[in-house]
Amino acid sequence: MTQKEKGERFLALHQEPGVFVIPNPWDVGSAKILDGLGFKALATSSAASAMTLGQKDGTLSREQAIAHARAIANATNLPVSADLENGFGDAPETVAETVRLAAEAGLVGCTVEDSTGNADKPIYDLKFSTQRIAAGAQMARRLGFPFMLTARAHNLLYANPSVEETIQRLRAYEQAGADVLFAPGLPDLAAVRAVCGAVTKPFNFMVGLKGKSFSVPELTDAGVKRISLATSLYRAAMNGLVEAAREMIESGSFGFVERSVMTADLLKLMNL
Repeated sequence: MTQKEKGERFLALHQEPGVFVIPNPWDVGSAKILDGLGFKALATSSAASAMTLGQKDGTLSREQAIAHARAIANATNLPVSADLENGFGDAPETVAETVRLAAEAGLVGCTVEDSTGNADKPIYDLKFSTQRIAAGAQMARRLGFPFMLTARAHNLLYANPSVEETIQRLRAYEQAGADVLFAPGLPDLAAVRAVCGAVTKPFNFMVGLKGKSFSVPELTDAGVKRISLATSLYRAAMNGLVEAAREMIESGSFGFVERSVMTADLLKLMNL
């Protein structure tokens, strides 16, 4: 499938009736497995990508993040969007260049957030943040194929969280040209419903925060279009690793072998 065809398919998923889940693989193998299980699109997670390389979220360079996303995009015929943090720089021009590099790597979408990475001032001012999204959207429109730019409002993850501010930011990003809107940390379904009702572009809900993750039917009813999982699948896989290792260390047994998916089944899912 060509990149243009992938882009058209990704766009269609956001236009078709119903909600879809876009899981987050952390490497080529997990991407192939999720493809084999029947998911329709994939997205990288900045935190899972970093931890795969033994690093903390927010420490990968743009080159590392793009290379990691390229490997996943090249491993499957599914549309792939990348979590590209704040675009790897403050300037709108840097965000635009990050979008261009993402497309060059074979991606058909990416997310750009309004977190600064500066603990003293963790969120960009709204006017400047909107300019950053506008620059990314303008670059996306020049690519010659559908490229879905997702704008993320991160204010709920910091002090004095306000759903009203989240709505204000998402509306501004929508007007700036974002194709999809995203706000991690919404506290309850009422807030999800309020956000979805306040914007006209597709809304991405992030499952992964304890006490703030809801079922597909609940999110569908609230107006969500796309559901991503952040590091949830990576954490589930690593939890299995830790439990198996602890069983060996603490009891000297290997019961996890009987509970594991067989290698042949994994290879079948990976089409190998």
